[in-house]
Formats: sequence, C-alpha cells, structure tokens
Amino acid sequence: MVKPRSVRVSAVIGVALLVVAGCSSAGPSPAGTSGGGTIVVATAGEPDTLNPVLNYGPDGASLIFDGLVARDARNQLVPALARELPQVSADGRTVTAKLREGVLFHDGSPLTAQDVVFTYQAVLDPKVDSTLRSDLDMLASVTAPDPATVVFTLKHPYAPFLQRLALGVVPAKAFAGQDVNRAEFNRRPIGTGPYRMTSWTPGDRLVLAANDRYWGGRPANPGVVVAFVADDNVRAQRMRAGEFDAAELPPKLATGFADRDGHRVQRVPTADYRGVMLPMGNPVLGDLAVRRALHAAVDRQAMVDGVLGGAGEPAFGPVPPSSEFAEPSVTGRPAADPAAATALLDAAGWTPGPDGIRARAGRKAAFTLMYPAADSLRKELALAVTADARKIGIAVTPQGLTWDAITPRMGTDALIMGYGTPYDPDFVSYKLFGSAFAGQGFFNPGSYRSATVDTALQAGRDSADPAARRAAYATFQRQLAADVPWVFLTYLQHTYVVRDAVAGVTPRVEPHEHDVANSLWWNVHTWTKTS
Repeated sequence: MVKPRSVRVSAVIGVALLVVAGCSSAGPSPAGTSGGGTIVVATAGEPDTLNPVLNYGPDGASLIFDGLVARDARNQLVPALARELPQVSADGRTVTAKLREGVLFHDGSPLTAQDVVFTYQAVLDPKVDSTLRSDLDMLASVTAPDPATVVFTLKHPYAPFLQRLALGVVPAKAFAGQDVNRAEFNRRPIGTGPYRMTSWTPGDRLVLAANDRYWGGRPANPGVVVAFVADDNVRAQRMRAGEFDAAELPPKLATGFADRDGHRVQRVPTADYRGVMLPMGNPVLGDLAVRRALHAAVDRQAMVDGVLGGAGEPAFGPVPPSSEFAEPSVTGRPAADPAAATALLDAAGWTPGPDGIRARAGRKAAFTLMYPAADSLRKELALAVTADARKIGIAVTPQGLTWDAITPRMGTDALIMGYGTPYDPDFVSYKLFGSAFAGQGFFNPGSYRSATVDTALQAGRDSADPAARRAAYATFQRQLAADVPWVFLTYLQHTYVVRDAVAGVTPRVEPHEHDVANSLWWNVHTWTKTS
C-alpha cells in the first residue's frame, strides 16, 4: 500500500541549487560507461526510509535494490535476482525461486537465499513496523532449503503473488542484533541494485553512484542525483535554470517547456487517480444523498481539459479503464449532471437557504476539503470541486495544509487524495476500502465499511481463477459506485520535462507512487547525456 507522497521543503534551497547544479554538469565517464555525467532528476516526494522492508519501493524500480523479479517496459514480470520466473505449484500454494549466481551486495558480500528469507520474514514480523505485512498475509512460511533456493508456502492460492516478489532484498547480516525499525540501514542502505547510496540529505537530495559490479551490467552513467523539491513552482524554476536533466511537473507548468529549446515534455500514461475521500464520520458527508449528489455534480471532463491541460481522463472508480478487471458499468458513467444532483438533495430534505446553501434540520450542507498545500494540481482540483458543489447548494471550504496537519483530521474532513496501480486491483484497493483497515492512517482514512466490498475484495485475492477474480472485482466496483465513499475525479498522465541531451528514456505505465522509485527514471541506469 502506498501512502500519499511526502512534501518536505528544502531548508537550504540556495546551497542545494549550487551543489545539485554542479552534479548536473557533464564529466568524464568511468571506463565501461557510454558517456555523459551524473543524471540529475527532480521530484516532489521524498521517502521516509530507504529500507524495502519498511515500504521503500515495494513494487521494484527502487534503483538501490533488486527483487526476485522486476518489470519490463510493458510492466510484464521478468527475472531479476531469480534466474528465471519462480515456479508455482499446481495447487497454487508453493512458489519456488532459484537465485542468480554471482550476485553481490554493494558491500561485496554475496547474495544468498537466507537474505531473501530474512527480507520476507522481517515484513511478517509483528515487531517490525512494516505497512506491507497485510500485503503478504497469504504467506505461511518462507524457507531456504539450500543457499540458492527459496520456497514460499502460501496459506491459499493468491493469483498476483509473483508480483509481490518485486520487493527489494536486503542483506540479513546488516540487521544482526538490531531493531529493524531503527536500524542505521534505513538511512544508509546496502542493496544489489544498479546504484549504491553515497549520501542522503533530508529535504534536499539523494546521491547515488553506479554499482560497478552490478549483475545486470555496469550502468551507462556514473551516477544519479534525486533532488527533492516539494514546491511545484520552485521545481519548474530550477528546471528552467538548468539544474535538472529531468523533472516531474504538473501539466500546466510542464506545458511552458514545450517550445523551449533543449527540452521536451514527456506525458506518461498511468493508473494514478485523484479523488475526494469522504469521511463517513462527517455529519454532512455521512449522508449517502450528499455523496451521490457530489458524484453527479462534479464536471470531470472540465477538470481534465482545464486543470490537467488534457493530460488525463475522467475517473469513476479505482480500477483504470485499461485494466482487464475494469467494470464497464462503472467506468462508462455519463457526464456531470447537476439536475440529477439537485433532485437527490431535494428528495433527501436538503433545502436551499436564502444564501443558496442547502440545510436540513438546522445543519448546513457544508464541509472542509483539505489538500496538501504544496501540490498545485490538487489545489486546482479542490477549487474545481468547490465550484461544482456550490452550483448545487453545497458549500465547500478548500484548505491547503501540511500533511502533518491533514493527518489527524482525515476522519472528519474531506481530502483530495491520490492512489492507483497498474499491477493488480488487490494491491491498493484491499487496504483502501476494506473494513479491517478503517481509520488506520492512510488506509481507509474515511472509515468506509461494506460487507459486500469486504467479501468481494477477499474473493479477488483468494482465488487464482481469472474469471472468478473478474467477477469479484466487478462486484466490488459496483458496490463502491453505489456507496460513493470517494468522489473519483481524474486519472492523470504524469508529465515530465527532459533535456534533449538525455537519451535512453523509456516511459511505461506508472502507479501513483513514483518519486525515487517507479518514475520515468525507472531505467535510469541505461540513460546517457551528451552535455
């Protein structure tokens, strides 16, 4: 499960500007690389930890670590630390992986099956604060019958289990005698990936150097700097100043680079949606009629055309239309219908007052809509929702806050949130809409509960039969659309600006979480630049 992207602001932008700009300049390449200097990329979010056990890059492409499997440019599974895709037994309950020979961690120690065992056992250990534990609750045991073999035994068949094996593997010996939650490793990691960490300055940058002994071949560049710049406008300004080789920007800011010499704008398809989380404990939003009215009133196409500058599509649920599990009766909903929204509110007894705002039993149809203040895209979406709601007599107060201020209020105030995965519907939706996770931080923060949804989500993860899974997720999507715990707004295209001097960029469909890991630079070890 991914959490909303963190938004730390650099406290030393002036110094960082000089340091990162210096890293961006071309320089001599180590022997065996194909040219250019360090690649510098910029993103809004910064991880809380660099330990995969604690939810860093659980779906792979983390740059520092490798999983048993990885994903190619089409998001298809390919072998990574496993020399071939792991084998699944006929009953779906035993998965066997054979390790690639000669793989070394960054400290020179060899990878063994025991490292894989430790990684997964640490996730399952209740003493470890891993948000991934419920992702692996189907795992009964993981063992190493020999140094090159790992055997996973499942409690029940779980169709997307091989996808869970993209989790980065950590060296067991690095945690000897340590508390995983507080280990030095969490900020100074050791992996097997194409890059090793040289420094991490919180709120500023992560500096990575090429792993000369990488099993997949030495990277084509000497290293990568990931600059953390929370403010969209500041990130765009620094891109214009020539500090970065690539940066993610909101669509409107990216458009400003379309005619700029030496740059190109890259739009990347995603399964990343934005929506309004509606807390069931709010006295106004707890009313189904209000939620359904908001769902009918918002003009999603106007948001795509205006806020996103065309870089996206309307969203009506958490399973993207491109997915084999998408339910057509949900994804093909009609355009905004303010008249239908008004009829719903009238029937529920919400009557307009002198100011045009509806009320019932002395309570106004009003609520606060929070959004992270540094996220310009979510701010614009919040303002669009506010305007659409006002047309049907609902007063929305948009409020930009820090995540620290947002978090304690999620049970009572609405929030513009983002999630989504192109991999499997179980990966996000199980936690986001399951009753068992109600009120657990960013897992189901609105405390939505539905027995029908719970049963469908469980059936979708328990069954290995594709037809049964499609039926389960169809039921899930239909019930969610009926209950409206979220008003889904848009699916995004992630927009990046890339210098023309950079070669090797290969976009692929991205998930919501795409900061250091799983961004456009998922294959940055193949990138080069000429100047």
